[in-house]
Amino acid sequence: MLLKPKIKLERVTDITPEILKKYNIDSLILDVDNTLSTHHGDVLTDGLEDWLKLMHDSGIKLMVLSNSKERRVKPFAEKINLPFISLGLKPLPFGYIRALKALGSKRKNTAIVGDQIFTDVLGGNIVGVKTLLLTPILLESTAGFKFKRKIERLVFKIYRIKNTEV
Repeated sequence: MLLKPKIKLERVTDITPEILKKYNIDSLILDVDNTLSTHHGDVLTDGLEDWLKLMHDSGIKLMVLSNSKERRVKPFAEKINLPFISLGLKPLPFGYIRALKALGSKRKNTAIVGDQIFTDVLGGNIVGVKTLLLTPILLESTAGFKFKRKIERLVFKIYRIKNTEV
């Protein structure tokens, strides 16, 4: 079940310290596009600044891991004051392993937070971290993304993926 997330929520701001405690998570690896902002956007999703403060105040370690280039990820990560890894090559394990090392976190206590089954969830499950899938902030319009989202909908049906009761 490499394509099934451990947790499914709507938005990053729906993640609470209580949910993380329930799943024994003390570290989050965060995707950027359609997770913290729109695809290639630089505007923070509503409530993100307060959520980041809540996570920080709760002792949750945070790091950005993106497949995008540094010129995209660095300004965004700096804007939210988080360390980052660009060109993460998700779903391959290299970026996840670098993030775990940088956070000083154990796999069993870490979750990847993202909007894509074939990068964030697949890679997280391969590496052995918990996977937290979010609904994309805004669906992409390119043919490649439309095809990928269509296949994701099929995976949702096969695995009966629905929002996690919290």
